Amino acid sequence: MRVRPEKDCVLTPTLLLAVALPPGVLQFLPFVLIIVVFYFLLIRPNQKRQQTWQQMLGNLKSGDRVTTNGGIRGTILSIKDDAITLRVAPDNIKIEVVKSAIASVTTDEPAK
Repeated sequence: MRVRPEKDCVLTPTLLLAVALPPGVLQFLPFVLIIVVFYFLLIRPNQKRQQTWQQMLGNLKSGDRVTTNGGIRGTILSIKDDAITLRVAPDNIKIEVVKSAIASVTTDEPAK
């Protein structure tokens, strides 16, 4: 014997979710949402920043003015596999730093 729904029976979205999903699935929905939010707010921006930094390191060439993580500014004299030789003073003082110590490339363009 089949039971027919009454004509004035209304299916709300909450009732549809409760009927369509197994009982334990709704318990994990907040955790999934938190993971998605963390990915887009924390992980993804950090990956993009890391990618632009790696690209900047790959584009370094002799003559570029750079700033190290320690705040030392200098001009690149030579680039080896993982080391860079910098001239840091007008009297030709040279230091060698690892590539990963380069924080930024300094441009001498005037501000507009």
